[in-house]
Amino acid sequence: MNRLIAFIVLLLALAVTSAGRAAAQTDQQLPSPLGLRDVIRIASERRDEIAAARARVRAGEARPTIVSALGDPMLSPSLDHLPFMLGGADVSVTLEQQIPFSGIRGHRRTSALAEVDRLRAEASGTTLDVGIEAANAYLMLLERRRTAALVSEQIALARDVVSAANARYASGTAPQSDVLRAEVEVARIEAIARALVGGVRGAEAMLNTSLALDADLPVPELMLPAITQPVPSWTAVKAALTSRPELAAGRAEIVRANADIEVMRDMFRPMATIRTGPSYTMAEGRGWMAMVGISLPIWRGKLDAGVAEAQAMRAMSEADLRAMTRMIEGQAAVAVYQVQAARERQLALTSDVLPRARMAIEPAVAGYASGQLPLVSVIEAVQALWLVQSDLIAADTELGLAWVRLGRAVGSYEAIAQ
Repeated sequence: MNRLIAFIVLLLALAVTSAGRAAAQTDQQLPSPLGLRDVIRIASERRDEIAAARARVRAGEARPTIVSALGDPMLSPSLDHLPFMLGGADVSVTLEQQIPFSGIRGHRRTSALAEVDRLRAEASGTTLDVGIEAANAYLMLLERRRTAALVSEQIALARDVVSAANARYASGTAPQSDVLRAEVEVARIEAIARALVGGVRGAEAMLNTSLALDADLPVPELMLPAITQPVPSWTAVKAALTSRPELAAGRAEIVRANADIEVMRDMFRPMATIRTGPSYTMAEGRGWMAMVGISLPIWRGKLDAGVAEAQAMRAMSEADLRAMTRMIEGQAAVAVYQVQAARERQLALTSDVLPRARMAIEPAVAGYASGQLPLVSVIEAVQALWLVQSDLIAADTELGLAWVRLGRAVGSYEAIAQ
């Protein structure tokens, strides 16, 4: 009976473990094919940096209630008079509460609310930073995989050249050196292919890490981003810069600095202390006592210094916001021009350079097969096509990176292509 119970417990444990593993695998499963917008969305949902930033926001949201509340009242039992003969005693129990005469509580609340706005802006900035990290890893992996596929095509083309060289060598119209030279080209490209295997795996691990997934998780097929949207004008970009989280944080700093100035000015006003409670004396018996006190803010030098410090902090926040605005506008302008340059390069390679490079392959191979061209002409044509195709892959990657950087500069990835 005991063995049967142990066997059942073991089966239940295995079932729970298998269910947990299945749930973990489902939780880490990526959509196929995987797009650029999918990567940015998944990163914003899974990265712990964003969870930490949101936790800081939740912690900051509790501060306004804390700083705007009255101080805790004080309950003070007191032995006012105890005769040496111990014939009785005068006692009292008082409740003391301090109440400010100024609006310091409201100003402290305003300052804390501004700090919450700053933390929210920083959380938005963290989300944008995480998105661009994931997009960079995605585009890097896409470039490595496309390069690996291109190398496979080049190997096939180089082997065709070897076959042509062997055919001419067999017919006695070409020297053996042509065959050896063509085989050297095949070996060179195969070495590049072997090196790319590790590069692709490393890029896959980087993408998984940027998505807060296991580094060895398989990465599905990637979609080439179709960036066909027109480049936004500088006027539209400049108008959208007001949503940048860094500027929102700077504006929140100014609001907080203004509230801190009012807090320091409130220090010039006195604070009332009210104390009341029941008492008992040996002579009069039971009674009630009350006391009202007012603080005397007479140390004006200290108070003036506090106001001056708060005003200097406001001036610093305003200067920081102006400098940040100018820098962000410069970054956005650079991002716009980089997108334009990357698109022009990509269009030129796609529509003009690549077709020309492909057109040169067939005549070169045919000319060599007929004995009209040397082998070096074929190899040069093949290498020229390889360079142009590699440039096109790099241009596509640079266009994607430039578009993502523009989204980061504007403060939104909504226009990112699939």
